[in-house]
Amino acid sequence: MEDRKGGCGPCFAVMFAGVAAGLWRRVGTEGFWSWKSPAMGLAEQSLSSYTYDSLLKSVFNLTFLFINQQNRPLNSQNVADSLQKYNLKKASIQKALDSLADSGKISFKEYGKQKIYLARQDQFNIPNNEELASMKEENAKLQEHLDQQKKAITEVEGEIKSLQSNLTLEQIHDKEAKLRKEVKEMEDKLVKLRGGVTLVRPEEKKAVEAMYSEKISLWRRRKRMFKDLWDAITENSPKDLKEFKEELGIEYDEDVGVNLQSVSELLQHGKKRARGQ
Repeated sequence: MEDRKGGCGPCFAVMFAGVAAGLWRRVGTEGFWSWKSPAMGLAEQSLSSYTYDSLLKSVFNLTFLFINQQNRPLNSQNVADSLQKYNLKKASIQKALDSLADSGKISFKEYGKQKIYLARQDQFNIPNNEELASMKEENAKLQEHLDQQKKAITEVEGEIKSLQSNLTLEQIHDKEAKLRKEVKEMEDKLVKLRGGVTLVRPEEKKAVEAMYSEKISLWRRRKRMFKDLWDAITENSPKDLKEFKEELGIEYDEDVGVNLQSVSELLQHGKKRARGQ
């Protein structure tokens, strides 16, 4: 099947993926790999007789390669879904599957109206017990090697994370300069305190005391206003006043550990201490 718009690029991608994934075979015990097909009989004869052009242009051959490469039960929808991205239509794939099944190149089984297709198992080399044991041993070695590599990767990632959390040399220098500046400021302040230098100017202190006194007066006034309103509201109320207060979400100063009298006395103590000095 040729793509009329742009040659056979998609077909080549399918063919190459199928061959690369399923048509390599290990030769001997030395670990060499060759392009010899693992299939015997019809599959190997068909592949050896195809030219590149025929492989690239034929939906029949591409479907055949895909079925053999997957080597598992598939229905037409499975095959169509896998090959759809290469511009192969389901109708042509179904036709190819039926042709392959009718010619005996692949096996199939009918389940009601649905057909399940599978590569012919007699075309594959089946390993004997000795080969299976060798494969299991090799698989165990590979798994052990994989575990070691995963462990090494985890250790390296942990080291990288640790290094990334450390400050760079430039950041260390910046932080050092900042800390030295803070230390210098605190030392200068300490020298002034030890020398009896007044750090707050009298006019600043007076302004703060005036603002403090004003806030205390507002606090006292609003406390009195609330008490008058509360007494008027609850005078004839049959409810328990404590429960009513909790129901409304009202909190007294004492509920939050604050006392107006104690806060008011702070200003007086400050003035007395200033006069004593």
